[in-house]
Amino acid sequence: MNRKRVVILGAAGRDFHNFNVFFRDKPEWEVAAFTATQIPNIDGRKYPAALAGSLYPDGIPILPESELTGVIKAQAIDTVVFAYSDSTHEHVMHLASETLAAGANYLLLGTRDTMVKSTKPLISVTAVRTGSGKSQTTRYVCDILKAKGRKVVAIRHPMPYGDLVAQRVQRFGDYADLDRHQCTIEEREEYEPHIDNGEVVYAGVDYEAILREAEKEADVVFWDGGNNDFSFYKADLSIVVVDPHRAGHELTYHPGETNLRLADAIVINKMDTASAAQIETVKKNIAAHNPKATVVEADSPVTVDKPELIHGKRALVIEDGPTLTHGEMTFGAGVVAAKRFGAASLVDPRPYTVGAITETFKKYPGIGTLLPAMGYGDRQVADLQETIDRADCDVVISATPIDITRVLKVNKPIVRVRYALQERQPGQLAKLAARF
Repeated sequence: MNRKRVVILGAAGRDFHNFNVFFRDKPEWEVAAFTATQIPNIDGRKYPAALAGSLYPDGIPILPESELTGVIKAQAIDTVVFAYSDSTHEHVMHLASETLAAGANYLLLGTRDTMVKSTKPLISVTAVRTGSGKSQTTRYVCDILKAKGRKVVAIRHPMPYGDLVAQRVQRFGDYADLDRHQCTIEEREEYEPHIDNGEVVYAGVDYEAILREAEKEADVVFWDGGNNDFSFYKADLSIVVVDPHRAGHELTYHPGETNLRLADAIVINKMDTASAAQIETVKKNIAAHNPKATVVEADSPVTVDKPELIHGKRALVIEDGPTLTHGEMTFGAGVVAAKRFGAASLVDPRPYTVGAITETFKKYPGIGTLLPAMGYGDRQVADLQETIDRADCDVVISATPIDITRVLKVNKPIVRVRYALQERQPGQLAKLAARF
């Protein structure tokens, strides 16, 4: 058989899922390589043979995306598949132009061919941009269903940065599971809040196998999306979160616009810190592109555990890493807390960065005077801790979703910021869940 040769552009998430559900075990396709971007240290590896199936006894190499043109020409690639999230429409089409100029076809796989059907009722929570507030929305709706006596299990979008075979199916029920699976800071930011909230959360690499395990203990399955990707599963109720701080992005980022158009309910989050003009822009775009969706207006109130440590002090603010990097946010809950509780000033971390943290600022210069909680591996975690230790500040304000002191032991007082979803018209999401 003359197999069609394929390269899948990815970031260790959607790319692996698309391979598993669409390409694996199909002899008419030959996936010659994955490429990698966004996430550090994931290129130069292989998608292992144990996961790739019988057609790939040597596994599949993962190459830098920057080598795309050369790979297409050298390996006679027929089709390039775009398979990662939180990219501008312009970026997606630049890669399309590069692909077409090199002679290959360009493919985006849709919902019909990539969404797995659950045997249990399934709710998906996705967003139009990274950092919009998906996980707090998931926990809010989980609480509604748990109050009605339903056993809820969350499945989180993949973050497979370690041993892919060992990460095929992962279950997290307590903090010991986080340690046992050697979770990165980014993984802990997504799993720990669910554990704190009393929910079991699954993740890994093979998402059909993950779903089948989760179904064994769930009355209702929740898809807790990553970045602005669309769900890996066919949802009975699709909830999408939009962020008015990035008004207009709901129509200009892929695949966030897909989520907007798919939504049964759209949560406009962070309204308490957005301007009237930003909120109006988002509402107009929803009305124009998904007028049938139920619109839920919501705030994201910020609380801190030790506000007295902030007032009048020079504060180093740590925010969620991906939200500041490819999410392109210029501030988060940590900045809101610093202003609300009277910090004298925000300390610029850039003079104190080392190693991988310095590299992050070079790659994402728009981060500014905030410190992203980068921790994709031991090196980044160590460099993050050293950066904090070196910083000339009075207090550290940590606005990551986790208790960062479980991972870092720094030489300064730390104030933890928490945030939760708060409906402006209480009961809207409860009514949706009841109908569901």
